[in-house]
Amino acid sequence: MDRERLLAAGIAAVVVASAVAAVAIPGVVADTDRDDVRPGRVDVEEVTIAADGTSSGTVDLSVTAYLDHRGGDSENVTVDVRAVGLESGLVETTRSVDVDTISGDRETPVSVDVPVARDGGYRIETVLYADGQRVATVAKSVRGVGSVQAGGHVTFHRFGADLPAVQYAVAAADGNTTTLEVSTYLTNRGAEPSGDVSVELVVRQAESNVVAARTTVPVDDVAPGATVTPRAAVDVPSEYNYYLDAILRKDGVIVDTARSAANLDPQERIEANTTVRDTGLRVEDFETTRDEQPETEAGGDQSAGGSVPGFGPVAALLAVAAAATLAAARRRSP
Repeated sequence: MDRERLLAAGIAAVVVASAVAAVAIPGVVADTDRDDVRPGRVDVEEVTIAADGTSSGTVDLSVTAYLDHRGGDSENVTVDVRAVGLESGLVETTRSVDVDTISGDRETPVSVDVPVARDGGYRIETVLYADGQRVATVAKSVRGVGSVQAGGHVTFHRFGADLPAVQYAVAAADGNTTTLEVSTYLTNRGAEPSGDVSVELVVRQAESNVVAARTTVPVDDVAPGATVTPRAAVDVPSEYNYYLDAILRKDGVIVDTARSAANLDPQERIEANTTVRDTGLRVEDFETTRDEQPETEAGGDQSAGGSVPGFGPVAALLAVAAAATLAAARRRSP
């Protein structure tokens, strides 16, 4: 009985001593539920990509990585973003951002601006590092970078199959020359003004693809939601069929194209995007400059290597033989 009392008294003394130590010496008993003690864990929840500005040759892609954080403090966190050409496989641009210390359970967005050339497509690779160790990698592809433009998004207006985006009217016809008034429609589908753009009109003879006329029409700022109609007059040889190509440029970069057909040949009709057939085009009709060559009279070819009329090589040989025979006969005669 005395032994049991002694054991109980010892246990009670240990409990009391532990309680006194916990009160007198802070930190002896650790609070395992506190967030600042648990190790921090960070991962990539999502990556978004948007165009954040353009110049004549580049597009700034804004890459935002949404970091999912759990636990205590996470330090030495870095986000690397690189743009790899889809066709070449070469790394074109690499950007890196150091992230401030992240604490607690929360989501943290980190944005990185990556400039790329306005050509082709890219694979955007986002790599997350923590304490020098790679934690996660997310890759996304972007295409059509060349069509990205600052401000409003202006394009050729597409009406449908029955009404082409490029139209024409015969303004005048004088002998072998026809004047076409070519027009098209531009619509700003964006929320901002488009800025200055230009439309190049190219008239190509259908069977040969020879350029018969070319002109450029400058277009001032197009308001959001507005449609404008740039037009120009061009002179082309008559009685041929043509493709009418419209090329939209902004800051020297092609952003849209459209095509239709003009039928001036009364014997044949064409449509845009149809098979091209050879119909015996006279190319000289479409030369910018050409030299007139004098016609040679019949039987009067004086070029090198030509024959002399009425006196060929056989006749010459016969004449030589006849002369030799006549000379021999004269020597034999008394």
